[in-house]
Amino acid sequence: MLRLCLAVYTALVLGANVAIAQTAAPAAADLRAGDMKKLVLHDAPRPFPAGTVIDGQDAPHDLAAWQGRWVVLNFWATWCAPCRQEMPSLAALQAAMPDLAVLPVATGRNAVPAIHKFYAEAGVQALPVLRDPKSDLARAAAVMGLPVTVILNPQGQEVGRLIGDADWNGPAAHAVLGALMAGG
Repeated sequence: MLRLCLAVYTALVLGANVAIAQTAAPAAADLRAGDMKKLVLHDAPRPFPAGTVIDGQDAPHDLAAWQGRWVVLNFWATWCAPCRQEMPSLAALQAAMPDLAVLPVATGRNAVPAIHKFYAEAGVQALPVLRDPKSDLARAAAVMGLPVTVILNPQGQEVGRLIGDADWNGPAAHAVLGALMAGG
């Protein structure tokens, strides 16, 4: 009798955990409003290509270094007008949600002095200078235009993608990202 009770209890607990896990993604999807309506959340995490970016001193950084954290990976360029609008909200998001890694990656030909000038004009101080000068990572990730923001889970898998600019520091972005982080 005791074994039967333990088996039933275990089945109920496991079933409840599965139900909770299955409702986490829809909950994040239900929170999308405003600019976040453009965020496509995948039904299941998708593989994201391994890749390397370089910093302002030409030092390489493998994306795998950020595994274990939720990542907001933003592909942008210094010549991109919507990127200029979006970048301050990404900087504010990093300050508001320090458990996230907000990684802006300047894709294509973006000289380091131009990136520093862009950051200064946009009031960005706390985001890293990361570059993908030959667009290798952008191509591997199927980035066709700019800006594009990809949400990576702690396993380095893509869970969502937003094409175009967005307010990443608004209540909708905080709610969606918070729900993803809580469920994942």
